[in-house]
Amino acid sequence: MDVLGDVLELARVDASLMATFDARAPWAIELPARQGATFHAVVAGTCWFSVGDAPARQLTPGDLVLLPAGARHQLASDPGLPTRRFDEDLKRSLIRPNGELVLDGPGVRTRILCAGYHYAAAVHPLLGLLPPVLHVATAQPASGPWLRSVLDLLAHETRSGAATGSGTAAVRLLDLLLIHVVRAWLDTEGDTINPSWLRGLRDPLTAQVLAVLHERPGHDWTLDTLAATVNVSRATLVRRFTRHVGEPPLTYLTRWRLDVAARTLRDTTLPVATIAHRMGYTSEFAFNRAFARLHGQPPGRYRRHAVTNG
Repeated sequence: MDVLGDVLELARVDASLMATFDARAPWAIELPARQGATFHAVVAGTCWFSVGDAPARQLTPGDLVLLPAGARHQLASDPGLPTRRFDEDLKRSLIRPNGELVLDGPGVRTRILCAGYHYAAAVHPLLGLLPPVLHVATAQPASGPWLRSVLDLLAHETRSGAATGSGTAAVRLLDLLLIHVVRAWLDTEGDTINPSWLRGLRDPLTAQVLAVLHERPGHDWTLDTLAATVNVSRATLVRRFTRHVGEPPLTYLTRWRLDVAARTLRDTTLPVATIAHRMGYTSEFAFNRAFARLHGQPPGRYRRHAVTNG
């Protein structure tokens, strides 16, 4: 079971290409905070990137930055330049008929792909676990070549004169790029995050347990049957899983079941009793109580609210 993909499917992230930014030095812009995540990939030239009071870092071709919470940030041809606020007025003044945003100047050219990721949840179960900035380079030996391949395809699809369907292709590639960026970051920096299911993916045993629970959430799991399935003792199972995920396996399973149930309530018309049974509950009453504890309202009301609010 693909746990990362499973979580992304549960709490959908919608990608959209915001701009292809083409600038010649000197230039400096400030991008305001936004709802959702922001993504930049340098495909030609270099630029300087900074967030808040943190020192500026130079980005070179193949560098990607992801801001999971859409923090306010700056991009510039050189550090220390006065910035222009990138608002709708500036965007309209820069955009060309082919959709590119262009800043003319006498200096070196930089080309950046800029995108956004939108999600409905107040705290996304994946993006909410990540640090304010992820900086990933395609020069990494392990994951870099795959990232570079996706980035090259994305650059091709967004280039002026691309074939019919390029917009759809770009959005699909942005979905794929998000997964590769998170994977690459996990490979190098994953131990820096707090215990969570995402950190658990770095531990082979914990990752195996997560995969089993995601594949069969409605199974009548006990610690004994789960430990036997992954061929470890109960003590080892609980110790390793809790260390990396921050809660015992069956506690995680309960929350995952109820999150899957919430998605099923939003996306289908299955009766509540059927959903309860599929999620391993023998009693609809027990399911209703557990669901209300986690989601703040019983399943029926949750479904009505989801339908009313689209």
